[in-house]
Amino acid sequence: MSKKTKKIIFILLPIALGVFLIWYYLHQFTDQELNKIIYDLKHANYAWIFLSLFFGILSHISRAYRWHFMLEPLGYKPKFGNSIMAVLIAYLLNLAIPRSGEIGRAATMTKYENIPFEKGFGTIVAERISDVIMLLIILTIVFFLQTDLILEYLSNTNPTNKIMILLIGFLAIFIGYKIFKKSTNSIVLKIKNFIKGLVEGVTSILKMKKKGAFIFHTIFIWTMYILMFWAVTFTIPETSHLSFEAILVGFIAGAIAMSITNGGFGAYPVFVFKALLLYGVTKESGTSFGLLMWSSQTIMVLVFGGLSFLFLPIYNRKK
Repeated sequence: MSKKTKKIIFILLPIALGVFLIWYYLHQFTDQELNKIIYDLKHANYAWIFLSLFFGILSHISRAYRWHFMLEPLGYKPKFGNSIMAVLIAYLLNLAIPRSGEIGRAATMTKYENIPFEKGFGTIVAERISDVIMLLIILTIVFFLQTDLILEYLSNTNPTNKIMILLIGFLAIFIGYKIFKKSTNSIVLKIKNFIKGLVEGVTSILKMKKKGAFIFHTIFIWTMYILMFWAVTFTIPETSHLSFEAILVGFIAGAIAMSITNGGFGAYPVFVFKALLLYGVTKESGTSFGLLMWSSQTIMVLVFGGLSFLFLPIYNRKK
């Protein structure tokens, strides 16, 4: 299989999965249930959507500001405008190609702030590690609060064995490292220099002076994510009385959906409504909520990411 074919499959597979999930689950609804979903979408209280979007904007601003704490130990002080637009563009790119946003974000700062790509990308990897830790903390809290329900949910979703994939990946990296460790080949030397810059970027989290501020912004970002989810529960009556535990379980389900398709396309409403079923929310109301949550986030990313993509060259026209 050629590299081009693999790239096409990598791009189209998550989209195809999302389309399949939409088709599969919509065919399980009766006409009456579909009419209920349409009614919910038409009569939702969109004031809560705007509040949710406000929380989302705050999280993006905080993420861009937090990034500076990792770049500073490397000797870089980018303009905040470039940082926030790079973050927004990253979210936009991830809607098209999974994980491409991280590459685009680092490339943007290379172009407009002269930050070496491998160092910028390394800080983004470090940032993602801190986000994974936060997600694991939230997941641990949810397990303690709702152990039985979480186990029931996971048993019904047939998740991919990511641990095995990670072990195979680490093994491949280890073998590859042993092979070219002592090589003097010019290509291998370039790879070594790239890895060196990447490691420097990742370890910047240990060198930064404002660790307390970094931790604060990390907690703040994830608090805003949860508040985004919470605000949308008030858009329709059936989800307006959900408990804190239910909100966290639904939030985790949505986070899983976001990781398997482009921006949660197709998967987000399905995963969320299945989680909310555990709390007595009907599948049509749960689907309505999931669609409102996903569509509002996606529209925000499309609008602000698109504007950032257009405005970034203008903002840096002197360069």
